[in-house]
Amino acid sequence: MKERTERKKTTQATSKQSEPPQAQARTILAAPHIVANPQADVPPEGPAAVDWDATLAFRHHLWAHGLGVAEAMDTAQRGMGLDWQGAAELIRRSAAEAKAAGGRIACGAGTDQLATPAPTVADVRAAYEEQLTLVEEAGAQPVLMASRALAATATGPDDYLAVYGGLLRQVTAPVILHWLGPMFDPALEGYWGTRDLDAATETFLQVVAAHPEKVDGVKISLLDADREKALRRRLPPGVRCYTGDDFHYPELIAGDEHGFSDALLGVFDPLAPLVAEAVRALDAEGPAAFRAILDPTVALARHLFEPPTRYYKTGVVLLAWLAGHQRHFTMVGGLQSARSLPHLTRAYELAAELRLFPDPGLAEHRMRLLLELHGVTR
Repeated sequence: MKERTERKKTTQATSKQSEPPQAQARTILAAPHIVANPQADVPPEGPAAVDWDATLAFRHHLWAHGLGVAEAMDTAQRGMGLDWQGAAELIRRSAAEAKAAGGRIACGAGTDQLATPAPTVADVRAAYEEQLTLVEEAGAQPVLMASRALAATATGPDDYLAVYGGLLRQVTAPVILHWLGPMFDPALEGYWGTRDLDAATETFLQVVAAHPEKVDGVKISLLDADREKALRRRLPPGVRCYTGDDFHYPELIAGDEHGFSDALLGVFDPLAPLVAEAVRALDAEGPAAFRAILDPTVALARHLFEPPTRYYKTGVVLLAWLAGHQRHFTMVGGLQSARSLPHLTRAYELAAELRLFPDPGLAEHRMRLLLELHGVTR
């Protein structure tokens, strides 16, 4: 009964905030998780069974805090339990909710519908085009995601230049280009045609420089603050740098004398209330006030994203359950088992120290249930 009451209170609190405050100094997008349907009779390798009501309610939670939503990205288990059919439905539903709520939304377009083991470069481009069309028709801004198929098929930088150039020439509005490092997805090793990050950066910037009017911004997910700072200084005027660095986001967003990064981050899924507070402080008081709020969150972020980094989603969903945003700790593909119990326990402790749980008693009760399920009593 307590859990039902808590969920009702959360929904009511969110619905009352009809005009969420919007950040002025920075553009902030959170990449949210999906909520699984634990009662669906599907195998771990089968199609994702999604609880659509809970999944979409969490998007409204982010919009209510004034954050934008970056939908169908890796945080939503794209390529790790959520296939293209599920992602397409997620994009359609979330884009419709964004329109109704007046919230900003960007959606990932990739190539994960390809079933052939060794697609050609032409197949990769056609797959991108199919997904871009769906995102644009849904009324969302496309995020051109890094493609496992392109990484496996391209023979060098020229193939990347050809594919991305062709896509940017035909998009109807500026997109976000996403460079996701191999720490998030090992299949993307050597993206942009080389393992040399300096050379890869040159190819990436060449794509942007050739079509600056078609690029709203670039999302850099390499967990290298110095490389991101150097890259953003070389972007054409008007092209944003959306940090994807879940280790150094406070300093990158706060900026320096040479500029700043906007943000598109998975870690902002559990941190949404503090992020909203921090960006309001940035608008009103400046970078020092912003960092005073967000710097203490880095310990939790580094813990959630510790190697193997791609399993950070497990901690994110745990925190959503503990915070009362969903009724269970189950993930599509059985990914709730991807992190150890000590890892999850530490995530709970760090989040509790940050006062991230609206109902600390509920969070403690649920964490105790999880521990007892695994034979731990204390």
